[in-house]
Amino acid sequence: MPVLLWYRRDLRVGDLPALSAAIADDPEVLCCFVLDPRLETSSGQRRLQFLGDCLRHLRDDLDGRLLITRGLPQQRIPQLAAEISATAVHVSDDFAPFGRRRDQRVRAALSQIPLVATGSPYLISPGRVVKDDGSPYRVFTPFFRRWREHGWRRPALSRSESAHWIDPTALSGKGAQPVEIPDFGGPADVPAGEAAAREHWKAFVASGLDRYDQDRDLLGRNGASRMSAYLKFGNIHPRTMAADLDHSPGEAAYLRQLAFRDFYAAVLHHWPRSAWENWNTEFDAIQTDTDAEAQRRFERWKAGTTGFPLVDAGMRELLATGFMHNRARMIVASFLVKDLHLPWQWGARWFLDQLVDGDLANNQHGWQWCAGTGTDASPYFRVFNPTLQGRKFDSDGSYVRRWVPELADVTDAHLVRCGRPPGYPEPIVDHGHERAEALRRYQRIST
Repeated sequence: MPVLLWYRRDLRVGDLPALSAAIADDPEVLCCFVLDPRLETSSGQRRLQFLGDCLRHLRDDLDGRLLITRGLPQQRIPQLAAEISATAVHVSDDFAPFGRRRDQRVRAALSQIPLVATGSPYLISPGRVVKDDGSPYRVFTPFFRRWREHGWRRPALSRSESAHWIDPTALSGKGAQPVEIPDFGGPADVPAGEAAAREHWKAFVASGLDRYDQDRDLLGRNGASRMSAYLKFGNIHPRTMAADLDHSPGEAAYLRQLAFRDFYAAVLHHWPRSAWENWNTEFDAIQTDTDAEAQRRFERWKAGTTGFPLVDAGMRELLATGFMHNRARMIVASFLVKDLHLPWQWGARWFLDQLVDGDLANNQHGWQWCAGTGTDASPYFRVFNPTLQGRKFDSDGSYVRRWVPELADVTDAHLVRCGRPPGYPEPIVDHGHERAEALRRYQRIST
């Protein structure tokens, strides 16, 4: 009896628990991906393009045995399951609010056909790392300790060679309705697919991992792994990466970042409203600016024309590539919330529209960390000075010069020891004044 393997955020063949479970159930497998129009309209063009590229590679890896269809999953999946008389539908578990609601609808529509969830996109699935009393962690450090104690399984060997793939071209029922994988907006800045992910990780382990703890915040160096898009779309499982991490400082620092990814997924799982609302509701009363002048400043922030070199470099990198260095993400986010006094949700929405690696849990809670409204215990007095951050993490100005060509020929790209060249805008605000204003607004709600 055949089974249906429904791909979502797990676009690979190797070390895929849901595939192993499907093959163990029965080796006759139909693989499918459903293009959900709701996600197509809510996702940025670069992320959709990367998704399309991943699907093309996955189809090749499956020797063409991947059905791509479009529609609401609660309609398409039951139709497909009925057409092949599937005994089960296998998936990787999804813990995001949208995914949970979608899966509830599909499970109800499948009726007597079980929806079997095996594995997840995380080293440890949300909900498993909890306190002794079963309550979720609110602070990262104790979560991290318990997370390491919990541990995770090692990568599993692929069993795909033992599967009998059902040819989707043989289907003709309502559920099939195959569609071509669309091109959404030009190539992404990073090559897609499982093979590219493994090759990229192998190269980083060989050349960058040992210095990751020292180089990851240096904007002018290639110290980041650039694995985030691959993790977002499941081209590689994090346990495949964790198997290469031991106890060197660089490896320990990288493992900590994987733990943060699991932590933010757990926070969203336990507090789904934190996707767009303040996790810490005490900050609901914080004063933010939303008038016409605030909108004008927001547009300058998006365009990278604030007159603050490092902020502008980060925003222009985002516009040009669909990616931004993590240190730059923190700096531009702090600037939007603490210097411009705009709602963090404005920036979070723009990031999700532009980023190839845009992930709801990571993005929203990273923004709340910068805004001081999230799980962080030291919220309001952390206000990044973009000039000092630039001198510390881009000391030679190479990052700024790369992305802000108006400053390519100045002696000091951070404009501390030289004048502002013609054509580069004056600062949109006075940082010292706006820092004091941000502290005043935060202190007002804490008294």
